[in-house]
Amino acid sequence: MSLPSTDDELAPWWRDRALVPPALSGALLAAALIAQAVGAAEWAVAAMQGASLLAGAATFVPGTLRRLARGSLGVGLLMTIAAVGAVLLGHVGEAAALAFLFSIAEALEDRAMDRARHGLRALLDLIPETALVERSGSVTEVAASELVADDLLVVRAGHRVATDGVVESGHSSVDTSAVTGESIPVAIDTGDTVLAGSINGAGLLHIRATANGADNSLTTIVRLVEEANSRKGERARLADRIARPLVPVVLAVAAAIIGFGFLVGDPELWTERALVVLVAASPCALAIAVPVTVISAIGAASKLGIIVKSGAAFERMGSIRTVAFDKTGTLTRNAPSIVAVETAPGFSRKDILRLAAALEAHSTHPLAAAVLAEHPHPPEAHDINEDAGHGMSGIVGGAPVRVGNTRWLNPGELAGAAEKLADDGMTVVVVERDAQVVGLLGIRDELRPDAAEAVAQLEVSGIRTLMLTGDNSRTAAALGREAGIDDVRAELLPSDKAQAIETLSARSPTAMIGDGINDAPALAAADVGIAMGATGSAAAVESADVAFTGSDLRLIPVALLHARRGRRIMTGNIVLSLAIIVVLFPLALTGVLGLAGVVLVHEVSELVVIVNGLRAARLPQRDRVREGTPCGPSLTTTDR
Repeated sequence: MSLPSTDDELAPWWRDRALVPPALSGALLAAALIAQAVGAAEWAVAAMQGASLLAGAATFVPGTLRRLARGSLGVGLLMTIAAVGAVLLGHVGEAAALAFLFSIAEALEDRAMDRARHGLRALLDLIPETALVERSGSVTEVAASELVADDLLVVRAGHRVATDGVVESGHSSVDTSAVTGESIPVAIDTGDTVLAGSINGAGLLHIRATANGADNSLTTIVRLVEEANSRKGERARLADRIARPLVPVVLAVAAAIIGFGFLVGDPELWTERALVVLVAASPCALAIAVPVTVISAIGAASKLGIIVKSGAAFERMGSIRTVAFDKTGTLTRNAPSIVAVETAPGFSRKDILRLAAALEAHSTHPLAAAVLAEHPHPPEAHDINEDAGHGMSGIVGGAPVRVGNTRWLNPGELAGAAEKLADDGMTVVVVERDAQVVGLLGIRDELRPDAAEAVAQLEVSGIRTLMLTGDNSRTAAALGREAGIDDVRAELLPSDKAQAIETLSARSPTAMIGDGINDAPALAAADVGIAMGATGSAAAVESADVAFTGSDLRLIPVALLHARRGRRIMTGNIVLSLAIIVVLFPLALTGVLGLAGVVLVHEVSELVVIVNGLRAARLPQRDRVREGTPCGPSLTTTDR
């Protein structure tokens, strides 16, 4: 993917060339009205009205004729026929008013859509134009678009990161608020992932690029959201289903009205009313009722790192009433750590960690990292053996040592302590020396500090929450209590998760939130699959409808409330658009409103729909979601 240009800034409205023809049409029409009021010559008034008509019609008639040549009927065709008919009947002023109002409405609609798209494309401004790269031992400045994976970036304090990468050396904090929506700078160190567009804090960082400068997380965000705008949701399809057949139906009704006029002997009157009906029943507002809302809403969400892949997904988000969470990596940090050490008489905490670390240094199991984090410089061990699913054994300091789970090693006299640790949601690791249990390690994956707050916000919003996990029931229940989730379903296979989601979706619209490969079936089965994209697997992100580039779970209620509000705005726009047609049609048919009155009401309603749709760009107040104290540590395990 090539890096899109952001050079074309949205011009101020007074310098927008697209507004010049409608403005000229309006000025000429106003001049004609003033000239008529002061008694100017009829030819002068007619000339100004004609010029106004031509200026306004130039904005939509050529496009209408091109679409008609391709066999496409649209709202512009109704307006063109109405304007031509008004001229033939001698109502040049009404035709000019129609052309002016329709052209200004079309121009403002285009500007509204451009404004929504521009807000999204502005994300690309977060990527610096150049970056410092260390190549062949020297630091050189290159264009950001020329960066390739495996380049070593040198990012100074206060500079933006030009592409995604992993910290190779240095430590600092980065501001990711513009990318992920997280308001607090994140501390990073060697081995941590950094996203394109993040702002480095006070430290110097050397970052190994993991993506090209023109194809990173930010460019992917823009691509996904622009693709989303092209895939319409249920309400967009509803608007299209109504608008498309409505044009030929209106033309047929207008023809029937003209025919009726010939039958009753007054063709001129009924032809004029037919033209007014053409305008009254044209689905201008209906055609834009949803697109302007979807583009505004999805573009705004992307600024918080909420990437919605389609308009349909955004609409379904607005209907969600149940949210199912995966546990590991979603509700938890996916970084197990030692939180408790129990010792037998005669042994210290340091002794237990030293013995365990000596063996775990030779293991690739996730729990091994937790042990080595506590004791990073273990003693040497010999004759190492790993019994998959149980633990490890070896010789440490001349004595046989075993480290493993409680299914393999009986805790003996520490059985009571082991039971308590397990009840608290920890994975219990038994340490044995010379066939004697000398200590226990309690390891758990900490709950994200924002998890309980996010769950509480969802519950307050009337959204039910539950947890689906493959972990054991005891651990899952303990974590559920910490997170505030009552409905906990544990020991599930990936297929079990997908089946549970299908059952939930049959009862109410359901979203699944996960990050691992094993979550992919459930994400695909949900009404809305939400992937934690910053840490999630490629399979999870691919299966999901929505991806979060950050890890702040409090953005989930923000996203769902934002979609719920956008859905209400779409519905309101459709109802308003249909109501205008229903009200204007009989008024036009009976002659209560003439062409000028119908045009005015119709185009004003279109502007109302546009302005209402742009309201969807405003996100819920995040301060309301973020209020409260951080939650305490959480519980979870990866059972050996």
